[in-house]
Amino acid sequence: MNIFRLVGDMSHLLAIVLLLLKMWKTRSCAGISGKSQILFALVFLTRYLDLFTTFISPYNTIMKIFFITASLATVYLMYFKFKATYDSNHDTFRVEFLVVPVGGLAFLVNHEFSPMEILWTFSIYLESVAILPQLFMVSKTGEAETITSHYLFALGSYRALYILNWIYRYYFEGFFDLIAVVAGCVQTILYCDFFYLYITKVLKGKKLSLPA
Repeated sequence: MNIFRLVGDMSHLLAIVLLLLKMWKTRSCAGISGKSQILFALVFLTRYLDLFTTFISPYNTIMKIFFITASLATVYLMYFKFKATYDSNHDTFRVEFLVVPVGGLAFLVNHEFSPMEILWTFSIYLESVAILPQLFMVSKTGEAETITSHYLFALGSYRALYILNWIYRYYFEGFFDLIAVVAGCVQTILYCDFFYLYITKVLKGKKLSLPA
């Protein structure tokens, strides 16, 4: 554990808490992509199957349980409790164009051809693109609520901080995971335009809206 990974984990946790609080307080999931949330739930379910077979530390176990539970709770709130507020008309990204190629890539490029390793690799690849339906939705509506912007910024910051974590681990521990690093860089790049708009608009008290 190092400071970059710890702060990255806290940023990830903050993003999910912000999202859940936003939906619970407003009793609405407007502006949130249900498809992205399903993909994130699939990410955690396939990545943390070792929860039942491998113990690393109390911190690791607690975080795994939190991410699985929170992602499933988010999907439940969107598709059941607050279903009437879900904007399916703008949440139209074809997720099969993500899941199928990612699944194929996980079979072809992995560290070890075993079920658990393939599922872990699948989760890494899928997480790198899981935010695309949400970004696509924002591009279609042309704007995002401030709290949704904070959620996206915290989520993007988590992965950017993990890049620093990998640099730290490479220099001080000799650890390097090419699959995780490449996927993480792809994920961070997808957030670049959003980061720019967040810094130039939201941090100045303006609503995040895309240029006409």
